[in-house]
Amino acid sequence: MIYSYMQNGVLTLVDYLNIFKALSDENRLRILLMLRRRSLCVCEMHEVLNIALSTLSAHLKLMKNTGLIVDEKDGRWVIYSLSQNTYLHELLETLEKQLRDNRTIESDRAIISQITRELCAYKLKESARKK
Repeated sequence: MIYSYMQNGVLTLVDYLNIFKALSDENRLRILLMLRRRSLCVCEMHEVLNIALSTLSAHLKLMKNTGLIVDEKDGRWVIYSLSQNTYLHELLETLEKQLRDNRTIESDRAIISQITRELCAYKLKESARKK
């Protein structure tokens, strides 16, 4: 469900419930916190989360349909970033502060600071070729 605030500028109760439903999954929360750092393609998120691509795709679809993220085509990559939702940005800022010492979140930050789209794409291609 796309947010109703897109039409009238105000979040409804249903909008807030959809935000919290999307945040109720660890991988989706990790994705949102990573996107707070920088925009990412699927292969970069896959490198960090190490989950099935179909599962990652389902998470991204849910968050896009909920209005939390947006995507943009850049050559062969689809780049995901956070939507311009002030409430989401404030909520993620608070969560990031509360989770600043969390090992998983720290590890995610370290990986995305070193990974590139090109490197991830190469790794995925090599992995597929070995199968």
